[in-house]
Amino acid sequence: MQEYIDLGHMQLSKLTEAEGSKSFYLPHHPVIKEATTKVRVVFDGSAKNIYRFSPNDALCVGPFFQDELLTTILRFRTYPIALVGDIAKMYRQVLVHPDEVPLQSIFWRFSSDMPVQTFDLLIVTYGLAPSSFLATRTLLQLSDDVDRSYSLGSKALRKGFHVDDFIGGEQTVERAIRLRIELSK
Repeated sequence: MQEYIDLGHMQLSKLTEAEGSKSFYLPHHPVIKEATTKVRVVFDGSAKNIYRFSPNDALCVGPFFQDELLTTILRFRTYPIALVGDIAKMYRQVLVHPDEVPLQSIFWRFSSDMPVQTFDLLIVTYGLAPSSFLATRTLLQLSDDVDRSYSLGSKALRKGFHVDDFIGGEQTVERAIRLRIELSK
């Protein structure tokens, strides 16, 4: 949770107590990888409130914009120079509109001797129905935004990604290097 704060993905709520009643508080829990003891936070957008209602009951999933995985893999096999990559913390790199922030609130305290505080998640939150759509749609928008400046990268954003994984390549080493640079930028 400290990483969320340090990276600007979460902040102490600025809402008053009265405004806080218009918030939705997401349940969350840790998942620990036993081999590495790394902890990951899981938010439960399907948890029902006392009215038997969850955010995922009301949120739309949205369409899937990317090619099917098989199409992406088959295209990948046509390149003599292969490139693969991953967008680190993809969902957490997409900010939500400030009006939507109160709908992603959590209760948290860093130790048992501290008071529970309300925090707002500022980013697309994994565990909510539209999260995959929002993250992948952001890639399409980025492709449109950089099309003139990064023609190889723009095309790769549209055709080489399956969610946050890049599976692509180029015909020459020079073009592959250029593509890598453009995708990184």
